[in-house]
Amino acid sequence: MTSYEYDLLVIGGGSGGIACAKRSASHGKKVLCVERDRLGGTCVNVGCVPKKVMWSAAHIADTLKHDMAHYGFDNGGTEAKLDFGKLKKARDDYVKRLNGIYANGFVNAGVTGIFGECGFVDNHTVEVVDKDGKKTQYTAEKILIATGGKPVFPPGEGIEEHCISSDGFFSMEDLPKVAVVVGAGYIAVELAGVLNSLGSEVHLVVRKGKALREFDPMISDGLDAEMIKAGVLIHRHTNGVVKVELDASTKKKNVTLHSGDVIYGADIVLMAAGREPNTTEWVANTESLHLETTGVKVSPKKHVVVDEYQNTNVDNIYALGDVCGEVELTPMAIAAGRRLADRLFSGKEEDKVAKVSYEYVPTVVFSHPTIGTCGITEPKAIELYGKDAVKVYTSKFSNLHYGIFAVEPDQKPKTLMKVICAGLDEKVVGIHVLGMGSDEMMQGFGVAMKMGCTKADLDSSCAIHPTASEELVTMGVWGTSPQVSGAKVSPLGGATPGEPRLS
Repeated sequence: MTSYEYDLLVIGGGSGGIACAKRSASHGKKVLCVERDRLGGTCVNVGCVPKKVMWSAAHIADTLKHDMAHYGFDNGGTEAKLDFGKLKKARDDYVKRLNGIYANGFVNAGVTGIFGECGFVDNHTVEVVDKDGKKTQYTAEKILIATGGKPVFPPGEGIEEHCISSDGFFSMEDLPKVAVVVGAGYIAVELAGVLNSLGSEVHLVVRKGKALREFDPMISDGLDAEMIKAGVLIHRHTNGVVKVELDASTKKKNVTLHSGDVIYGADIVLMAAGREPNTTEWVANTESLHLETTGVKVSPKKHVVVDEYQNTNVDNIYALGDVCGEVELTPMAIAAGRRLADRLFSGKEEDKVAKVSYEYVPTVVFSHPTIGTCGITEPKAIELYGKDAVKVYTSKFSNLHYGIFAVEPDQKPKTLMKVICAGLDEKVVGIHVLGMGSDEMMQGFGVAMKMGCTKADLDSSCAIHPTASEELVTMGVWGTSPQVSGAKVSPLGGATPGEPRLS
């Protein structure tokens, strides 16, 4: 029997890789994790975490500029000033602390962590090149690819030369006066919203009619209206950017669109046109993963092809997270990593079929205002089940936070909600929210949907008043939906929730 140095070798120290490495070590396995840059991956270093810090700063800016006076606060005629450098340092210091926490986590879990650029030699061997150029080979019985993704620059004259990616956003030393954000996905609307709230003039360039086209139309249309109201300048039906030129005299960028429009005088041009997996070139223009030495299959878009258990076509090689292109969210990668470790190493009978579920995944867009969503859109529900089998409940209102604002009702920010039900029992297949607090309220409703809730189950929950989330359990004519529960212990008709099983 062949002997290997490690039971598991993880390529990539991001959220999914770390989760799998630590869980595997908890099962008594010898684990090595190789990371090329900083522990925590995209989420911790140039993604979710620093983005949320910037969103919080933008939220404070909005409060100071728009909300404070309505609540009777007077700043004496002086405008609060943003010290961008101070904000950046505090954010970066926080990220560094998190890097250290992950490193300590490896020590406490018994995982060996090393840094370097990693590539396959064969199915059980990788070669790691450290920062000094030293090459070392390691062997493992099982290998996990968890290398994540990276931003993509679309083709075009001067685009790579004069633009920054979402990664580059976190390297900015100053707040730009004029920013052009190119893209229609959640990264684009999030960063456009942050920059706009902090005081930049923001141009959002979308290829077609609006951003977030894959979201429920009520939500994407609602965000579009709120962005316009907030002052974001949206360039529609552009088909993208032709070229970006630097004006040598002003050091500003001029952006030419395929539609013929030109945006002059940008301090930054931020490309948020998509991401691609770190597979063929894990580190651009340097060491590659050399997947060709293993026979691991990749899709036309270079995602590693896996089944529902994270297996590749090679028996001892696995992959998870953004590198696979399936629900590219940090918590999904973490869950997939833990489930994989349990299946491979726990030894428990019930874990032999352990896998992560990609259905009814709640997610949030930290736009201005925020979006919370779980399940499918109304058009998708109609496509799947037929129009007659789908019932939709909607609500539009101004959050109580804006109740005392001395402005016309149509000028107050709106909260939009939609509950999509399907079938005779009105099973909830989609919940979509735009508005204040949607980011925090969606987690609980995600649990309910995962458990198979019906509209009657939502109605059976007592509303918390006064909150925005109570609207989701009081929509329509309350209590008139088919009295069928999706719960194992029905809460309908005032039934008690049941007792915990003790043996």
